[in-house]
Amino acid sequence: MISERLKPPPGCPSDSIVLSFPVPRELSGQRLDRFIQLRIPRLSRTRAQAIVRECAYRADGTKRRPSDLVREGETVLLVRPTFEEPETPQDFGVVYEDEALYVVHKPAGLPVHPTATYHRNTLTYMLRERFGPGAPQITHRLDRETSGLLVCAKTIADERIVKFAFESRKVQKSYLAIVFGEMDDEGLIALPLAPVKSGLHLLMEVRDEGDGSLAETQYRVRARQHQRSLVELSPKTGRQHQLRVHLAAVGHPIVGDKLYGPEKEAPFLEYIETGMTPTLKARLGHHRQALHAHTITFDHPRTGLPITLSADLADDLQTLWDSPPSR
Repeated sequence: MISERLKPPPGCPSDSIVLSFPVPRELSGQRLDRFIQLRIPRLSRTRAQAIVRECAYRADGTKRRPSDLVREGETVLLVRPTFEEPETPQDFGVVYEDEALYVVHKPAGLPVHPTATYHRNTLTYMLRERFGPGAPQITHRLDRETSGLLVCAKTIADERIVKFAFESRKVQKSYLAIVFGEMDDEGLIALPLAPVKSGLHLLMEVRDEGDGSLAETQYRVRARQHQRSLVELSPKTGRQHQLRVHLAAVGHPIVGDKLYGPEKEAPFLEYIETGMTPTLKARLGHHRQALHAHTITFDHPRTGLPITLSADLADDLQTLWDSPPSR
């Protein structure tokens, strides 16, 4: 769980960005770099060590080391200079709320967690602004460009239960994607995945059986038009970028995908360099990956009864689907 302190530790600039990470019982005794790696999604051990060396402080302003052990009840502080952030959507819909859960419809373009580029313009920060120190905690992942359902929990106990359900594959999810070409009616894509051996470190690739992790995606085509297919996807496993890699591997990449589209990672590198130009958007087919978290079914953390929620296709994707590709 992440919360924010109002004041930086002594010796740090007054306008510093400060994140605080309370240490729960189950993570007590971990090395500090490992603890930070566990609390910040998709962070490598090397990057976690660098962050600790540069940004980790105690409340009295003294620096911390990667090898420090964290203890239950203490709070780890990360302090970094303030910086100018890109604009992001500032509104999100609430699909469901009760005493334990807060389920939102995340808009495309809104990052979930703080990164090197985003801090205040994230869903984590917006929840904290809305609810204060006891803000709902996000229980699973959703890429910045992906729209749709995101489940948050209102207490630490509820968060643990929901996160465990995700980790033990007891949550059923479906996504909607607009892909290039006309896919077969339905099928199962079972292709092992692993991080690429060279190139951009964030990429995943299909590997031979035995050399990658099991990854399975069930799909069903809902409609076809304009040389594209609207596909419902049900991941049986939860590998990084699984849906995008699987669809690209069978010859039907997601429209707008900068990493796994027909040009591979070249559009991503161009986007980093120049932003989304009209020419790049025309080549990609859309300004963002046409992927939407559509439905989710899981057991309620307090009642144990199954709950199913859904979010309609995002407006920009509905417009994309209804419009023929530009020539």
